[in-house]
Amino acid sequence: MSVSSVKAFFAYHAPDLQVIELDVSTATVELAARGHGVAPEQIAKTLAIRVGEDTILLATKGTARLDNRKFKARFATKPRMLPLDQVESETGHPVGGVCPFGLAKPLTVYCDISLRAYDEVVPAAGGVNAAVRISPARLAKLTNAEWIDVCE
Repeated sequence: MSVSSVKAFFAYHAPDLQVIELDVSTATVELAARGHGVAPEQIAKTLAIRVGEDTILLATKGTARLDNRKFKARFATKPRMLPLDQVESETGHPVGGVCPFGLAKPLTVYCDISLRAYDEVVPAAGGVNAAVRISPARLAKLTNAEWIDVCE
């Protein structure tokens, strides 16, 4: 259902974008980079983070690491990753396929400025073997994301 919700999202909001489904897993940054023939940095990983009682999504470059000091300055709390057993119910996507498209419910989306270094990034598309090629600016626009600086 998850890949189908992403396809439905694109059919409505960006019919020119196509979900790419591979025969191999792309559930990690390394596997995704290999499968799509890009540098690991170009994989736009989406982190599901608990901020107070809310879940937010943060898209970052594949090799980025959260900077706790920057995150706390922005959100007034330490980042807490969403427990793995809650990821799919909160986002509608399985671990390894989380993306900011076709969500199960509205979530606030942020894009880290680390993505701006690339003309094209490859975020997951709702499945452990599905992705899409998209510019960071378009990713942010389609998801109404705010650009922030919270990674090292």
